[in-house]
Amino acid sequence: MMRRVVRQSKFRHVFGAAVKNDQCYDDIRVSRVTWDSSFCAVNPKFVAIIIEASGGGAFLVLPLHKTGRIDKSYPTVCGHTGPVLDIDWCPHNDQVIASSSEDCTVMVWQIPENGLVTALSEPVVVLEGHSKRVGIITWHPTARNVLLSAGGDNLIIIWNVGTGEAMINLEDMHPDIIFNVSWNRNGSLICTSCKDKSIRVIDPRKETIIAEKEKAHEGARPMRAIFLSDGNLLTTGFSRMSERQLVLWNAQNMEEPMTVHEMDTSNGVLLPFYDPDTNVVYLCGKGDSTIRYFEITDESPYVHYLSAFSTKEPQRGMGYMPKRGLDVNKCEIARFFKLHERKCEPIVMTVPRKSDLFQDDLYPDTAGPDPALEAEDWFEGKNGDPIPISLKNGYVPNKSREFKVVKKNFLDGKGTKNSENSSPANKSASPTPSIKSEAKLEEILKEIKSLKDLVSSQEKRIIKLEEQMSKIAI
Repeated sequence: MMRRVVRQSKFRHVFGAAVKNDQCYDDIRVSRVTWDSSFCAVNPKFVAIIIEASGGGAFLVLPLHKTGRIDKSYPTVCGHTGPVLDIDWCPHNDQVIASSSEDCTVMVWQIPENGLVTALSEPVVVLEGHSKRVGIITWHPTARNVLLSAGGDNLIIIWNVGTGEAMINLEDMHPDIIFNVSWNRNGSLICTSCKDKSIRVIDPRKETIIAEKEKAHEGARPMRAIFLSDGNLLTTGFSRMSERQLVLWNAQNMEEPMTVHEMDTSNGVLLPFYDPDTNVVYLCGKGDSTIRYFEITDESPYVHYLSAFSTKEPQRGMGYMPKRGLDVNKCEIARFFKLHERKCEPIVMTVPRKSDLFQDDLYPDTAGPDPALEAEDWFEGKNGDPIPISLKNGYVPNKSREFKVVKKNFLDGKGTKNSENSSPANKSASPTPSIKSEAKLEEILKEIKSLKDLVSSQEKRIIKLEEQMSKIAI
């Protein structure tokens, strides 16, 4: 009787490949701040990278196509007075990004459609409520304008960004520094990892701890916890012998782990990136030069090692592209943006397939950019699953454009919402300013075009002069 030795999986042959040099983002001074966040956030339009900045904190926002050498004078987002510790793109609007900083504030920014032309120092809203540095921010996966922040004051605050109000304060739940916070699939629960070695599952609206596991990992180094799509928890941490571990927990019963996978004895914190559509988790260690990936299934041993992608250079941080930003024609199932000391290098994970047709087994419907519910509905106790979109024709940007305008107005209407509660008079008066603003926008775009032309002509002139200088030098 023959037994199948190798487990069948369509992801068994996934391979990673770094893009060519001309498709990297070069000459970026990546932040050196000692904090274990990913330092990079990506969406289908932009890549944002926390950088070294004198006199405060800043981050770069680059359109995806702006590869090559990034000029030192390239405009940054620079409103914080202390180093930026974490950044996160809004899942429902590709032009809105939140940042948190050592200056104890969280800021939300609106990025122009074509990227920055001048430095951006005026946020749409500043969220103040933490008494120590804010190291973690994460948007709600399905409710519009709901943002969670966690700080060095061991406090978690959930904000309604549309009104700028702190709606939920989770105090006295964590006796020590919070390492990370993760929402579940529909955003009804959060899980946290903490320096006291405990993993907690919290219902934020009831402000209660539903489940807690003490000493989830015996080691003293930082750990991470994330929700999987089936409601189970996946944690990364260290054993007593400083071996790095990947552990799967049943959220209903956290007495014993479902499985423990031990890896190596490196001291870099493992950052998990999870794809709920394919149930593949990618582990990127800070300071490592390897990305390991595992498939999670329903049958024991639950966590199956697939492969690893290694390069020579260690990674300082990592960005992870949402599914709707991938190239489905090339069977791309993940794209990472690896931060080196002076550059950002995209890494593409691909499933080899001979056919050019759309591979629907690799691309089930994925979470789209539309929110399932408004902030007010969520705070009142409603839940909504992510609204799925098909990737069959690739991600269609014009859908996002319509959506974006709606969202932009929503954020811009923040002031009126606070002061007038959107009175009917305000609503009737709104169409005229929008015509004016359209005309102004056209004017600005023309100005930008002329500036771009000027810059490119100057660039050509500089190249010519450099060539002449090199001939003289010879």
